[in-house]
Amino acid sequence: MNRIYYLLFLISGIVMAQQKGCFAIEASILRGNVLPHRDDVAQIVNGHPEGVMVSFLVKSNGSKEWHHAYNFPDYGAYFLYQDFKSQPLGQNYSVGGLYNFYFFKRRVLFSLSQGIALTTNPYDKVSNSINKAFGSQLMANTNIGLNYDNQTLLKPFGFHTGLLFTHYSNGRIKSPNSGINTYVLNLGFNYNFNPEKARIVDTARITKINHQPIHYNFVLRSGINESPIIRSGQRPFYHIGFYVDKRLNRKSALQLGTELFLTQSFKDYIKYFAVAYPEMNIDPNTDYKRVGVFIGHELFINRISLETQLGYYVYRPFNKDIPVYDRVGIKYYFTNKIFGGFTIKTHLFLAEALEFGVGVRL
Repeated sequence: MNRIYYLLFLISGIVMAQQKGCFAIEASILRGNVLPHRDDVAQIVNGHPEGVMVSFLVKSNGSKEWHHAYNFPDYGAYFLYQDFKSQPLGQNYSVGGLYNFYFFKRRVLFSLSQGIALTTNPYDKVSNSINKAFGSQLMANTNIGLNYDNQTLLKPFGFHTGLLFTHYSNGRIKSPNSGINTYVLNLGFNYNFNPEKARIVDTARITKINHQPIHYNFVLRSGINESPIIRSGQRPFYHIGFYVDKRLNRKSALQLGTELFLTQSFKDYIKYFAVAYPEMNIDPNTDYKRVGVFIGHELFINRISLETQLGYYVYRPFNKDIPVYDRVGIKYYFTNKIFGGFTIKTHLFLAEALEFGVGVRL
């Protein structure tokens, strides 16, 4: 799961925070466990991660159509500190942007936050070779939370408690990059700087999207990554995609498409296996290109949308990885036809690339 559309979240949060509205600050204490998705992670986790999360929130006031469409969400910025209680892993410090979405009379809170993390103890060949989780000091951070929330328990103070899932990865910009996933209990309080106002969704303000034609999308995603072989070198990649999307309603669209993966580090990976494992009879000149087909979903908020895709390789002569891949990310529509985005492409829990993309929707 993961991903530096955090930068886009931060920019959007700063821009939107200029609007007039109610403000709040909340703080939570965290304690939980690491999800040992790989053996090389399980052997270095020997404690229960603890942490603190502080968020500054802008509470939507109904001045925009999307406030009503999403039941008056919050948006803002966060700071997260986590101590993994593991000397090889150290501590992480993260900052980024967030959204809070409310359900069931605003008593259930779903939160999504994205940011950039700094780790105190990344992989080092000499001093910290056991840490295969963090290959670089800067990483991406993704957090997903589900809480019971009472904003006005003791006015102006509120209370929340629930579960938070955190993820750290550098998207294999540099190897190693097993990443770390944790699930933690969180308990916290918030302070509202302005009195809570009654919120009534104005359905007349919610945009009605019906009977839109199928749209055709072209997208180029690029960046740098490294093969799973440590110190094999960073190489550029170019992922070229074409897909159609059908808007279902105000919030959702379905996607169906295909894409070509020109991942230069994959060449290095093939040559490494050809030399290191001669018994596998791998031709070092095996075609490194891959072709995938995928289905996807896009959730439209305002000019920002959240994108998820699930794909399958229909062409991959070198089949070391599993044939299924997934992608999650954020898009920003500069116009109705031109968009930019940031996504992370993974094979289940293992990230392959942090992708910066630009595209056109016709």
